[in-house]
Amino acid sequence: MARTIAAAGLESYYETRCAVGGVPLELSPRTPYVEYEGTEASLIIDGVRCAACLWLVEQTLRRLPGVTRADVNYATQRAQVAWDPSATRLAAIVAAVRGVGYGAYPYDAQRHEALERRERRAALWRLFVAGFGAMQVMMYAFPAYVDSGGLSPEAEQVMRWASLLITLPVLLFACAPFFRGAALELRGRRLGLDTPIALGMGGAFVASAWATFTASGEVYFDSIAMLAFLLLGARYLEAAARRRAARQLDPLLRLSTQNDFSPGQTAVVAPGQQVAFDARVLAGRSSADESLLTGESRPVAKAAGDELVAGSVNLEQPLTVQVTRTGADTRAAAIARLAERGAASRPKLVEAADRAARHLTWVILAVAGAAGLFFSEPWIAVAVLVVACPCALALAAPIVLTRASGTLLGDGVLLTRARALEPLDRVTDVVLDKTGTLTTGRLAISGKILLGGLDESQCLRLAGALEANSRHPIARAFRPEAKVHAEEVRNEPGQGLEGRIDARRVRIGTARFCGELFGSANAPDVAGASARSRVFLADERGWLAMFELQDELRPDARRLVEDLKARGIEVHLASGDTPDAVAAMARRMRIPRFRGGMEPQDKLRYVAALQDEGRVVAMVGDGLNDAPVLARADVSFALGCGADAAQLTADVVLMRSSLESILGTLATAGRAMRLVRQNIAWALAYNALAIPLAAAGFIGPWEAALAMGASSLTVLANALRPLARQEAWKASTSSSPSPSPSYS
Repeated sequence: MARTIAAAGLESYYETRCAVGGVPLELSPRTPYVEYEGTEASLIIDGVRCAACLWLVEQTLRRLPGVTRADVNYATQRAQVAWDPSATRLAAIVAAVRGVGYGAYPYDAQRHEALERRERRAALWRLFVAGFGAMQVMMYAFPAYVDSGGLSPEAEQVMRWASLLITLPVLLFACAPFFRGAALELRGRRLGLDTPIALGMGGAFVASAWATFTASGEVYFDSIAMLAFLLLGARYLEAAARRRAARQLDPLLRLSTQNDFSPGQTAVVAPGQQVAFDARVLAGRSSADESLLTGESRPVAKAAGDELVAGSVNLEQPLTVQVTRTGADTRAAAIARLAERGAASRPKLVEAADRAARHLTWVILAVAGAAGLFFSEPWIAVAVLVVACPCALALAAPIVLTRASGTLLGDGVLLTRARALEPLDRVTDVVLDKTGTLTTGRLAISGKILLGGLDESQCLRLAGALEANSRHPIARAFRPEAKVHAEEVRNEPGQGLEGRIDARRVRIGTARFCGELFGSANAPDVAGASARSRVFLADERGWLAMFELQDELRPDARRLVEDLKARGIEVHLASGDTPDAVAAMARRMRIPRFRGGMEPQDKLRYVAALQDEGRVVAMVGDGLNDAPVLARADVSFALGCGADAAQLTADVVLMRSSLESILGTLATAGRAMRLVRQNIAWALAYNALAIPLAAAGFIGPWEAALAMGASSLTVLANALRPLARQEAWKASTSSSPSPSPSYS
C-alpha cells in the first residue's frame, strides 16, 4: 500500500500522520514523514501571494492551542513552529494552515524546489497572458486615443467587444491570484493587499462591460490589462528577489532532511565528499573545509578521535567515521533552525511598519470610495485602489533581514533573533567577560602554594577528581587520575565545585566559596602571590592549597577593544576573577571601566545600572553563568565554543569564536537597519504623495499601476544593495579556541 501511494504521487498522506501503523512498511525515500513525534518543525507555506498572507498564517498558528512559538519568514516563505506534544500534533497545525486557504508541508528540499519551479512556471504563464492581452487591447484602444471621434459608432463598438473578450482571460486566469487572495481575506474577516487590487480591477471590468453592453460611457479594458501586466511583473520580480535572499539560508537546512545514515553506523567519507551527518573519526588523517558552518575557509586537520560535523567537506584522504547524529539532530540542523527562526523575527521598527501597512488598506478603501462618489468617476476610485502601495511597507524589511541573517551566517555569525539588529545598530556600551572571552580559556597551572597538611600530588589528585565533572576552562588545567572519583558533586555557577572524595568533603573554586565549607570569611594571606587567576582548594578542616593559573589572550582581543573605542563605544570588563587579576587585564587592554570578583547576579546588576542610564548595552560572554546577563542585555554575543546555555540565551553566536566577528556584526547590522529605514521612509512618502494625487484625478489607472509597480521595485532594489561584510579573521593555529564556559 505504501509503495502504491508513493508511486501515485500521494506521499503527502504520510507527512503529518501521527498514529503508528499496525504493520511496519518499507517506504520510499521520498516519504520521510511517516510519523512525526518532534516538538518543532519547519513548514513550507504554499499559495502565498504577499506579506499579508504570511501575517494571516502566523496569526493563525499563534492562536492554536498548544503552539508555543510560530514565526513566519516572508523571504523564505517558511514557518518555524514549536508546540507542546501533549496539547497538539503536527497534523492539527498543518490542518489549521490549510483551513485558511494555504498549503503547508514539513520542509523537504526536493519538495521545496518542486514548489518553487511550479510557482515560477505558473507566474510566467500568468505574466505572458497578461502581457499578450495588454498588447492586443492597447492596439484596439490606440485609434480612439489618436483620433478621438474619428471612428464610427459601429467600429468603436466592435473594438469594445474585442477588448472585452481579450480582457476576460486576463482577468479570469492571469489575475486569479488577486481574486483568490481577496476572497480569503474577506472570508477571514480582514483586509490585506489583494483586496484593493481585486476591487479596483473587478470594479473597472464591470463598469467597462456595462458600458459595452449599453454602448454608452467609458471603457477601461486597456487599463485593466496593462494594470494586470504591471502588477504581475512586479510580483514576479519580487518573488525572484525573495528567492535570492532565501538561498543564503538554505544550504544548512537541506542537510537536516538527509537521513541516509543512522547513529552508530560506520561510514567512509571520500575526498571531496560533503558530510551529511555528525561523526567521530575512527581512522585516517585528512583535513576538512568547515566554512559552511564557521565562515572560515582555512582547512581544519582531522584525525582519529576528532569530530566531523555535517556540512563540512573532506579534502585530501578518506576517513573512516562513526556516525553520531543525523538529520535534524546534527549541529548544522540546529544552526539552520536558529538562523531561520532568527530571520523570521522582526525588530520593533518593522513590526510598527507591518501594523501601518494593515491600517493603510482601510485608508485606501475609504479614500477610494469617497473620491469615486465625489467625482462620480469610477476610474478615480480604481486609480486610488491601485496606486496605493501598502505592499511597499510590507516589503520594506523582510528581504533585508533575511539577507542580513544569510550574510552573517556566511561569515560564521549566527543571528538567532533578527530583532537584535535594531539594538546592534544603537550600541553605546560593550561589556566583556574575561576568561574564555578575552582569553582563550586554555588555562595552565603556573604556580602552587600549599596551605594545609597535604602534599602537592595529593592536592592535585583532589582537584583533578572534582574538575573532572566540569566543562569550565579551569578544569582543563587539572588532569584527573582514573583511580580517584568524586561523589555527590555540586556545581555552583561562578563559584566552583563541591564533592565527597574518600569520606572527605572538598571544594575547589573562589576563596569565598571554599572558605564557607569550614566557616572562614576571608581568603588566606598568601605572600608573593601574583595577580593571576587564583583557584583555592579546601576541605571541612581548612585550606589545602592555592593554584595560580595563567591564560592566553586571544590574538584579536586588543584590536576589538581599540576598534570599539574608535567607534565611540564604551568598553567594560566584568569578571568573576579576582579583582587584582581583572585590574591587571584591564590595564593591559587599556579598558578604563572594569570590575572583578563578580558573581552572576553582580553582572546582572552592572548591566541593569548601565541600562538605567539610558545606555544600549551589548554583553559578550561564553559561560554558563553568563546566561542571565546575556538575557538581560539589550543585545548579547556568545562564543561558539562556549556553554550551550549561553548560546541559547544569546542573540548572536560567534561560531568561529573570533572576537573580530563582533565588529563585522555591528557593521552589517548598521547597514541593514539603514536600508530598512530608507525603505520604510520611501514607502510612507510615496503613499502620502500618490494617494492624494490619484484621489484628485491627476493619476489614471494605467499610470497608477506603473507608479505602484515602480514603488515596489524601488524598495526591492534598495533591499538588494550590498550589505557590509565581515573581514575574514586569519587566526594562527595556536589560537584555536577550545570549549570554554567560565566561572568569570
